[in-house]
Amino acid sequence: MSEPEHHVVVVGAGFGGLELTRALAGAAVRITMIDKRNHHLFQPLLYQVATTSLATSEVAWPIRHLLRRRKDVTTLLGTVTGIDRAGKRVVLEDGGSVPFDTLVLATGARHAYFGHDEWEPFAPGLKTIEDATAIRRRILLAFEQAERETDPARRQALLTLVIVGGGPTGVELAGTIVELAHDTLRGEFRNIDTRQARVVLIEAGDRILANFAPQLSDYARKALERLGVTVELGRPVTQLDAEGVVFGDKRLPARTIIWAAGVAASPAAEWLGT
Repeated sequence: MSEPEHHVVVVGAGFGGLELTRALAGAAVRITMIDKRNHHLFQPLLYQVATTSLATSEVAWPIRHLLRRRKDVTTLLGTVTGIDRAGKRVVLEDGGSVPFDTLVLATGARHAYFGHDEWEPFAPGLKTIEDATAIRRRILLAFEQAERETDPARRQALLTLVIVGGGPTGVELAGTIVELAHDTLRGEFRNIDTRQARVVLIEAGDRILANFAPQLSDYARKALERLGVTVELGRPVTQLDAEGVVFGDKRLPARTIIWAAGVAASPAAEWLGT
């Protein structure tokens, strides 16, 4: 039996790409799945990897393994850099290309620093496994460095962890980090009391979880404050560097800053010239 002639190319093996591929099972098409990583990521649980609660293997699964029973699907590891619309080809970073009859772009989102991309080295976002492990390293090293620091002001800066952005990711991170400091790491250090760590959540708007009902936002804020999180509302971050953040008229010394304030679409629209 010959293969179907109609070729569907799906770029991105996230939730959208995999769900579409699942829905096309049994259709008279052949499918090529292209992703720049070899694993599907359950992104909602990344914050638990970043805060030591989960291992990376618990939130990522090989794409080939997920699609192993789909003989109509070919999986390719590659980074897409453009789309040849006239020639109906997907252009890859290594110079190769993949022809298509129907193209599906399911490439997700990336961090947005609202015109301040220079902040990224000091305040990483949380979108990939690499981001999560880098943030986990920063958090744990802050406690290790505080254990050896003798200057009280520098020690407090090391024990101050800031999350910028009060959406779901920021709220989850703040709550989990404060539990890590106050419970998980309690008693493991000799020169510092990890319960003295300060977790600060900064949100430019007048409430966290702005897309939720106001009563749920209020409940979440009170729950975080009961855990020990300091919630700062209504003052956007205007400056950020390796030593801390400025929001409103206040400068807060902090050596660990995590960005959870915004996202932007992938470059897919640029590939299409739209």
